[in-house]
Amino acid sequence: MKATQKNFASQIARAAADATVFYFCGPDEAGAADAAARLSAHIAAQQGQFERIELAGADLRRDPVRLADEARSVSLFGDKRQIHVRCSGDEIHDAVETLLASPIKGWPVFILATSATDKSRIAKLLVDRPDALVTMFHPPDLRSVTLAVREMADPVGLLLTDELAERVARGAALDTRMARGEIEKLALYLDASPESPRRVDTAALDAIAAVSEDDSFMPLVNTVLAGDIARLSSELARMQELELNPVGLLLAFERRAAQLAQLAGRMRGRSDVNAFLEQEMAARRVFFRDKPDLAQQLRRWRGRKLGRLVERLMNLHRQILADNRNGEIILSQSLAEIARAAAR
Repeated sequence: MKATQKNFASQIARAAADATVFYFCGPDEAGAADAAARLSAHIAAQQGQFERIELAGADLRRDPVRLADEARSVSLFGDKRQIHVRCSGDEIHDAVETLLASPIKGWPVFILATSATDKSRIAKLLVDRPDALVTMFHPPDLRSVTLAVREMADPVGLLLTDELAERVARGAALDTRMARGEIEKLALYLDASPESPRRVDTAALDAIAAVSEDDSFMPLVNTVLAGDIARLSSELARMQELELNPVGLLLAFERRAAQLAQLAGRMRGRSDVNAFLEQEMAARRVFFRDKPDLAQQLRRWRGRKLGRLVERLMNLHRQILADNRNGEIILSQSLAEIARAAAR
């Protein structure tokens, strides 16, 4: 079976009852991971405590039988299990194929493959099966994450205005996992519950709000994508001084590239970038403070050039995950190359 990003929430109960293999893919790693966590929690609420088994795609590529073995195994203490797999693409295809060939129904298997799509080889194995679920997650915009924050708040007894929900979304850098954490902290801070709802005000949000690391990332993101070679060396030095996380920084680049792709798709053949962004601001899809940077970047990254940027960032992500010891060096070199491409 297949669910979409929009109807996933309504499919949770059915998927939990019918399926045992869950495949989450797409460029929105945060949304996919949050969806997997929600489905995992739903199943745990029905079946009770479980032992969580974490497997990496590289391990299953070397040993394709292991996934089926883990899904059929029982722990020493007889605990229920959930198998969680993180991979980058189709490297676990053989492992999934072996799992599906088993006649014995196994424990739930959650596969997070954010560099893959619903057209991948694994997705094709699963999409037509009634005992599997495939869902692809696209990069969110501010409006969709704000709505998601409102939906998170209601079940825990928080009364949240649109303005404060939007602030939570921005503070979480459009990462629904971070936003869910903020909502949980708010509920605990205000002692809120469905039976005893509490209204959220600015003071409460100020008291618990996390400072987003994205604020440290964006000067470097904007410098590179604008092709500002003069500022690049100082921004790379700042990256080293602040010890910014390479993967987190790269995710900020991926979010901005995805935003540019969405904007370029809506802009189509129009030549007046400023007028287009004014319309996007009015529709609350663009934050007014981001307009100058987005205008500059949209003029540099369009069409095939933007497509190559998105592909380059995805490959860079896989490269850094495979060699995290040299992540900072790899990232610095690649960002310099991207900045030179933007400057041309």
